[in-house]
Amino acid sequence: MFRINFVMDIFNICTVLIMFCCLTEFIVAERRIPSTVEGPFKPVTHRFDPSLRRGSDDLPMNHSRLTKKVPSIFPEQIALAISSPTSMLVSWITGDAQIGPNVTPLDPSTVASEVWYGKESGMYHFIQRGVSTVYSQLYPFEGLLNYTSGIIHHVKLEGLEPSKRYYYKCGDSTLSAMSKEHVFETVPLPSPHMFPKRIAVVGDLGLTSNTTTTIDHMIENDPAMILMVGDLSYANQYLTTGGKGAPCFSCAFPDAPIRETYQPRWDGWGRFMEPLTARVPMMVIEGNHEIEPQAGGITFKSYTERFSVPSEESGSNSSFYYSFNAGGIHFLMLGAYVDYNSTGI
Repeated sequence: MFRINFVMDIFNICTVLIMFCCLTEFIVAERRIPSTVEGPFKPVTHRFDPSLRRGSDDLPMNHSRLTKKVPSIFPEQIALAISSPTSMLVSWITGDAQIGPNVTPLDPSTVASEVWYGKESGMYHFIQRGVSTVYSQLYPFEGLLNYTSGIIHHVKLEGLEPSKRYYYKCGDSTLSAMSKEHVFETVPLPSPHMFPKRIAVVGDLGLTSNTTTTIDHMIENDPAMILMVGDLSYANQYLTTGGKGAPCFSCAFPDAPIRETYQPRWDGWGRFMEPLTARVPMMVIEGNHEIEPQAGGITFKSYTERFSVPSEESGSNSSFYYSFNAGGIHFLMLGAYVDYNSTGI
């Protein structure tokens, strides 16, 4: 009898322990902010936790995710953008950027802009050619360095089928300098019953340790598209010499003759983003950190030259505002830096 009671007591204790562990796990899970990877689920409002707003150090330019991985003539910083359900914009950079007191822009005509693509891996039945450009960020002040970009390529793929997967390579076939194969999926046709499976919305990304967590989380979520709502690389938080960035440029560098930038941060940002943007279209809009004033009153040069957006397709004359369709959603990308006059919106 004693043996039976002893066994029963042990059984009851184990049962209680199991129930306690399950309850504890449930309570912890309830208190933890859920991840979208675990969804879909009913939205829950949580009280703001200040501990989640910790700062993060900027990644150095020699960080493995920011350094160049291909020879100079090969494509890098590959990025997609939606043009329409039947067209896709592909952008990339070749050649080496220059920074110094005196810089000479590269000649875009020396490298072709080609995209080979098709519906089967390794079978590229279509070839589309596009345009290329370079830009410079110039500071005619003593001690400041100038910058000129690599060759920036933009190609528009047309005649695609909605909601279909395509495989592609980009580069210059005459130089045997094509990228490795990438894949993307077109968005659905406008319809009240069709939507992108998941949309990532992010802004103020920068290039910090927190950025790695954010991008890795986005990759794990496998979104159909990305809305990048301004303040991308934070290149304007640096001096032209690449010195340590500052949260407040004017506070840290009160004697600077102009708001400086370190343009190589843009190249690092493009390389950092490529594992995501080479397969998921990213729709960008400018923020205040993209202003980047330079000589001659020129602004937003990095933003307007590096990114391809469907301005023309949506009847806009500016990359500061445009719209596009993805299934049953009409997206309006409206920046804050458009003149409020007859030539603006």
